[in-house]
Amino acid sequence: MELPQAGANGARAKLTEVRQSLLDLHKALLDSERTAYEIVHGPIGSPGAFLQLLINDNWFAWLRPITTLLVQIDETLAAKKPPATERDFEQLITDTKALLSASRAADEFWARYAAVVERDPGVAKLHAEMERRFQ
Repeated sequence: MELPQAGANGARAKLTEVRQSLLDLHKALLDSERTAYEIVHGPIGSPGAFLQLLINDNWFAWLRPITTLLVQIDETLAAKKPPATERDFEQLITDTKALLSASRAADEFWARYAAVVERDPGVAKLHAEMERRFQ
């Protein structure tokens, strides 16, 4: 059953806002992890070298759930046939909230994420903004 268009438009707008906040958080996490990596391993030589590390190095592997979620959000927002529904938008909002939730305490992602939130005030601020968005 498809919901009224106004509901879908509202959910789309909320998902668009969540996406932008998640994108900002993802960038801050990448920057923070790059700095931590460079402290241990020395400077990363180029943007291409950094991209290769993001793709292939286990140091950055824990960030893939956020990257994957951003791709899913982008694909859903761009879907034309079949068009995305309010339920699709709301599910991705729920998935984002769940990914960034302390209820994932036993999860490797959450352990690494919580450590970065703890050590990096910029990431902590963006995390707090995401939490407020979900209230």
